[in-house]
Amino acid sequence: MFGAIIKKIVGSKNERELKRLWPIVERINALEPEMVKLSDDQLRNKTFEFKERYAKGESLDALLPEAFAVCREAGKRVHNMRHFDVQLIGGMVLNSGKIAEMKTGEGKTLVATLSAYLNALTGRGVHVVTVNDYLAKRDSDWMGQIYRFLGLSVGVIVHGLDDDERREAYNADITYGTNNEFGFDYLRDNMKFALEDYVQRGFNYAIVDEVDSILIDEARTPLIISGPTEDSTDKYYVIDRIIPSLKKGEVIEEEANTLSGKRKRYTGDFTVDEKSKSATLTEEGVLKVEKLLKIDNLYDPRNMEILHHVQQALRAHALYKRDVDYVVKDGEVLIVDEFTGRLMPGRRWSDGLHQAVEAKEGVEIENENQTLATITFQNYFRMYEKLSGMTGTADTEAEEFHKIYKLDVVVIPTNRPLLRPDFPDVIYKTEMEKFKAVIEEIKELYAKGQPVLVGTISIEKSEVLAELLKRQGVPHNVLNAKQHEREAEIVAQAGRKGMVTIATNMAGRGTDIVLGGNPEGLARQWRKGEPEATDEEYGKKLAEFKDLCAQEHDEVIKLGGLHILGTERHESRRIDNQLRGRSGRQGDTGSSRFYLSLQDDLLRIFGSERVAKIMDLLKIEEGEAITHGMITKSIENAQKKVEAHNFEIRKHLIEYDDVMNKQREVIYTQRREILAGETIRESFLEMMDESVEDLVGLYAIDKVPAAEWDWQGVGEWVYKIFGFHLDIPLETMVLLNPVNFKQLLQEKVREIFTAKVGQFGDEMMDHLIKVIMLQAIDTQWKDHLLSIDHLKEGIGLRGYGQKDPKQEYKKEAYQLFMDMIGRIREEVVEKIFWVQLAREEDVERIEEQQQKKQRLVFNLGGDDVQQQPVKSQKVGRNEPCPCGSGKKYKQCCGK
Repeated sequence: MFGAIIKKIVGSKNERELKRLWPIVERINALEPEMVKLSDDQLRNKTFEFKERYAKGESLDALLPEAFAVCREAGKRVHNMRHFDVQLIGGMVLNSGKIAEMKTGEGKTLVATLSAYLNALTGRGVHVVTVNDYLAKRDSDWMGQIYRFLGLSVGVIVHGLDDDERREAYNADITYGTNNEFGFDYLRDNMKFALEDYVQRGFNYAIVDEVDSILIDEARTPLIISGPTEDSTDKYYVIDRIIPSLKKGEVIEEEANTLSGKRKRYTGDFTVDEKSKSATLTEEGVLKVEKLLKIDNLYDPRNMEILHHVQQALRAHALYKRDVDYVVKDGEVLIVDEFTGRLMPGRRWSDGLHQAVEAKEGVEIENENQTLATITFQNYFRMYEKLSGMTGTADTEAEEFHKIYKLDVVVIPTNRPLLRPDFPDVIYKTEMEKFKAVIEEIKELYAKGQPVLVGTISIEKSEVLAELLKRQGVPHNVLNAKQHEREAEIVAQAGRKGMVTIATNMAGRGTDIVLGGNPEGLARQWRKGEPEATDEEYGKKLAEFKDLCAQEHDEVIKLGGLHILGTERHESRRIDNQLRGRSGRQGDTGSSRFYLSLQDDLLRIFGSERVAKIMDLLKIEEGEAITHGMITKSIENAQKKVEAHNFEIRKHLIEYDDVMNKQREVIYTQRREILAGETIRESFLEMMDESVEDLVGLYAIDKVPAAEWDWQGVGEWVYKIFGFHLDIPLETMVLLNPVNFKQLLQEKVREIFTAKVGQFGDEMMDHLIKVIMLQAIDTQWKDHLLSIDHLKEGIGLRGYGQKDPKQEYKKEAYQLFMDMIGRIREEVVEKIFWVQLAREEDVERIEEQQQKKQRLVFNLGGDDVQQQPVKSQKVGRNEPCPCGSGKKYKQCCGK
């Protein structure tokens, strides 16, 4: 209560921020008459003037009013689009490194031009991040005209570009692209063997469009580049065949003489927990699996891999549904994005789950992959010096944005008042009753000509609804993962009179729904059917469509605008708000309502008992609906529970990934230093000295006479690492202690190394050290990532031993990292001392060896996105290693 009184007196934090920005808007507006008078060339020359002023020390904040005024004038001249005052505020919020929440249709794409233009004046690059290739291309073409008019260069990063094209795009002043492409380019760069091959430059400033989708919805999924393992795929088919024999059971709570007064009893062979998406074998199930697979003990350490595959196969059968979580197309299992409803070709679930689903569907199984490089979106975007974002729905997740990314959310007022009423939810007992009511409402709206956008949460539900509408003779468009090529075109026309559009979640996000239709889109569709039409004919047709859409616009407004009809609540309130936000743009009329049933996933899993009790109390008959504030509140509470649960998962992920992030930074920094080659010799000499110190620490024991040291062990160690036989006369040996032994050994090792340098020459030796260091780092880092994956899998069990799993993980991950650094050092020193090069061509062969034939797979959480074969010469595992060490290939470079 006291807080509410204070807020009334001084205003909320959001109101205070807006109050601070309005005077700057007035300064920008005051500059407008001056900008109007400038010629196109004079306006363009302002960019070069700003760059000079910035170079002389003037800050971006000082340049902001003039730069925004110039950008606004360019928008008017290029697109006849003048930035509204509220859009100027949005641009200032982005420039200050915050999130601008702007309702759908308020022109976020245009807002980004203000901040992008201002920050591009530094010459250090600006990245504008979008959710898909279509939007990246569209926005770079559309808004790129403004930037080019002002003398700036624009690039776009999309799937399928080669390195030269990518490098050119990153070197532009402003670069558009998707989050996946930016992240994978970072990982790919850090697997390259020459600095000039890198495509990205520094991480200066990023504007993330649909920031909630990228930094929250996709944050749980790490980006992974992986290569195939040599494991057989037969085991998946064998295990898949036994799963249908297992019966699903339940967890039953019984009264018992225990501390809690209750005991859990498990029936059937396995139980399913839909909340955590897990399936667990019961004791009976374990016995049945052991019998079917003919093994004695499923939990024997030797059978842990079999147990893992059984659990994944259970999940595939019990929790992953066809046409909801994935579709099967052309003999391939394609994942459906749970947030957008789009298909994700090439993406794969990790940890053997995708293979289990492939076995279930009877399609060809691809090999599992081993991680070669990985990063989460959370850690990728935290590398930027300045980060900002924009979306229509961020305020509900403001706490998470602040805690993880240090990003504050500022809600920008709409240019015109929002006129859309959001009607209370209507709830039915069964799903069939709900769908009947939905069909009736759609028929009524269609009959009077009011456009309706129907939101579903899965492909399966959208197809059920489409079939029901087809039977009723209602024409409609379906927008789901199977139609994503056409989704932007369909969504653009969803506001036409009598239009019925069914969409899974936020398919077509980023495209405005204009009441009455989009004339340019209609003209483009017409041109596709008439490819031989002249520009004059196209111009006439466009004018016709403009008249038609203007007429329909007025009619649709009289009918009540676009009606949003949600057929199910999403587990996140934000996704529901996104669906609602498609209606009522720029002061248009519109409305929204959600239809629910007690059989919907959200209510069934998280909140149906309380709602069912209320319905029983009110004696709701079959076919009757209930609309009550208490029930809407109960549903919102269920959504809050899920949101909090998902936030915990993301927080948990980043706490663990922070450990890996520090290690990744060390390895990638070391790689870049090696590639730069400035201190490569010093680095190797340090490694050499540390190897000697390791030997002395292991064998030279203080206060023990030198004659009693393990000289056989010392000799073997020296020969293994440095390649020479240690021969110390007895009279010298008795005088040794750890200090002078270390000095003696270092002198001997440096003497041999100097002779080697004399044999090969400085340039050749430095090149060889670089090649071998990179090879060792890449091989050991790959193995380290596998060890970390295994550590993560079992670390949760430490909690049973009254230990904090997070602290245990940090300690063990650090130890694994230090062990890896030791192995890298040992491998590099050993190879340099053992290598015998006769010709320069042999060095090139080692370089080829680094890039040995492997299929690299670019994944989201272990989900393949692209395949990139790297060619090399094939060497048999038992043949002599081409590096010249004299060892077999499998014991040397082929490790």
